[in-house]
Amino acid sequence: MNMNITQKYHEALSREWQSGQATEHSYRPALKAYVEGFNDNILALNEAKRVQVGAPDLTLSRKRGRERFDIGHIEAKKPGEDLDKIEKSDQLKRYRGEFENLILTDHLEFRFYRDGEKTKTIKIGDLTASGLVRFPQRFNQLEDLLRSFLDYQGQPITNAKRLARMMARKARLMRSTFREALTDKNRADFPELVTQLNAFRKILIHDLTDADFADVYAQTIAYGLFTARVHDETLDNFSRAEARELIPKSNPFLRNLFDYICGPNIEDGIVWAVDELCEIFLLTNPNAILQDFGRRTGRFDPMVHFYEEFLSEYDPKLRKSRGVWYTPEPVVNFIVRAIDDVLKTHFNLSEGLANKDKITIKTSTGGGKKHQQTERVHKVQLLDVAAGTGTFTAEAIRQISERFKGQEGIWSQYVEADLLPRVHGFEILMASYAMCHLKVDLLLKELGYRPTNSKKPPRLSVYLTNSLEEHHPDADGLFAHWLSQEANEASRVKRDLPIMVAYGNPPYSGESQNKGAYIMDLMQAYKKEPGGKVKLKERNPKWINDDYVKF
Repeated sequence: MNMNITQKYHEALSREWQSGQATEHSYRPALKAYVEGFNDNILALNEAKRVQVGAPDLTLSRKRGRERFDIGHIEAKKPGEDLDKIEKSDQLKRYRGEFENLILTDHLEFRFYRDGEKTKTIKIGDLTASGLVRFPQRFNQLEDLLRSFLDYQGQPITNAKRLARMMARKARLMRSTFREALTDKNRADFPELVTQLNAFRKILIHDLTDADFADVYAQTIAYGLFTARVHDETLDNFSRAEARELIPKSNPFLRNLFDYICGPNIEDGIVWAVDELCEIFLLTNPNAILQDFGRRTGRFDPMVHFYEEFLSEYDPKLRKSRGVWYTPEPVVNFIVRAIDDVLKTHFNLSEGLANKDKITIKTSTGGGKKHQQTERVHKVQLLDVAAGTGTFTAEAIRQISERFKGQEGIWSQYVEADLLPRVHGFEILMASYAMCHLKVDLLLKELGYRPTNSKKPPRLSVYLTNSLEEHHPDADGLFAHWLSQEANEASRVKRDLPIMVAYGNPPYSGESQNKGAYIMDLMQAYKKEPGGKVKLKERNPKWINDDYVKF
C-alpha cells in the first residue's frame, strides 16, 4: 500500500479549493480515486444511475465472482460545511436508517456509521483563510478505518428480528425510489413502471395513488424475493436472475411480475434498489430463521407472524390503517372444523370439506345468456374472501389432508383433481398475496404433494382482486397482460362458480377506501329498517361503512 495515498488525496482537494471555482461536486473525483485506490475490486460510483431520492453521493461496491455487491455509501459535502447540522437533517436520519455501512464527510472530516450508530469520527485537515491545512499524524488512522469500512461483508442474518429489520430498510428504500420515479419530472424515464401503475388502477384498485402503488410494489418485491430465497437450495449465491427462476410456477402472476423486475426492461433507476435487497438475502437462510422463530415464539405459523414482524419494522401505521390483524391459529382451526361439521350434519355431505361431488352449472363466455355453456364443477367450493397470508386456506388444506393418512399414494392425484380446483382465495394486498402463495405452496410440499407435471403445475386458485367489487369484464389487450389474466380468472370465480362456503377474517377498517358503486349499492339495503324503506338514523355512519360490515 502506498503510504502517501492520503497525502495525494489531500493535495487533490487543495488544488480544487485553490481554483476558487470548486463546487460540492468538484471534490468528488478526488474522493472516488482515493477510495478506489485501496483495492482494485472496489468501485465508487458517483451518483449511480438511480432515481434521486436523496441516495448518498457515492455507492461503493466490491466484485464477487461475476457479480458486484454494494458494501457501503458515502454522503460527501463541500469542505467546511457544518456536518453537525447535516447529521441532524431528515435526509441523513433516513440514510442512517436505510444503509448499514455509511460515511458522512466534508472531505476532511469523516464520520463512520454502522447500523445507524456513529462508531468513529476522524479529521485529517481543516479549512482556513489561507487554504486547506492537513493533520498528517491522522492519515494512517483514517486509512485503517477506511480499510475496515471497505472490508465490510455484512454480518450473516441469523434471527427473524434482524431479517425483518433489514428487509424493511431496503423495502422503504425501494418505496422512496418508486415514489420519486412516479413524480411528474421522472415519469418519462420510467415508462414500464407507469404502464403497470395504470394497469393496476384500471383493473384492481381504481383510486390507487402513486404513493400507495409505490408502497405495495416495494412490499411485493421484498416478499417475492423472500419467496424465491425460501425455495433456494444453493445458499452461497443469490441474484435477481436466480430469483425469477425460483418463484413457484404455481404463481404465474408473481413470475410475470418478476419478468420485469429481473429482466432487461427494468429501468436503471430502480434496479439498484432491488439488487441491494438481494444482497440482504444472500446473507440469510430464511428457512432456518423461520424454524428458529417458530420454536422460540411457540407460534404454529411462524411465516405469518414473521410478516407481522416485518410490517412493524416497515411501517407500523400501515398495519392499523389496512386493518391487518391476524386470527389466532386456534380460532382458525375451530372455525374450519365447525364448517366441516356443518357440511356433514346440515348438508348431508359425509366427507365434509373433503367432498369431491360435482354438479352441472351454466357459465358465461361473455355476451350474456346467448353465450352460456354448461360445465361440471365441484359442489363444495370454498372461498376465503380476505385471504391475507392464507391462514384459513392453509388450515382447510391441512384438515382435508388428515383424511388421507394411510392413503398417501392417492394424495397428489386428489390435490390436482379435487382440491386445487375448488379452494379459492381473494386478496387485494400484493405482499399478503405473495405470502399466501408461498405458504400454501410450502404446505402442499410438506404434506407430500408432487405435481404430475413439474414444469407446468396447476396454479393455486388465490387471486389478486378486490372481493368487494363485482367481476370485471374481460380485460385483454393491455400492456400488463398478466395482470389482465389474473383479473379475468378472479372474475370467473366471482361470476360463475357456486361458492358454498365463504369464510375468513375480513379487515377492520373504519375509514374504508372501498367505496365503489357495486358495494355501496349493496350497502343501501343494509342501512334500512328490515323490510322497510327508511334509513337507520346512525349517529356515526362511518362505522356502518366499515369494510368488515361490507364483507
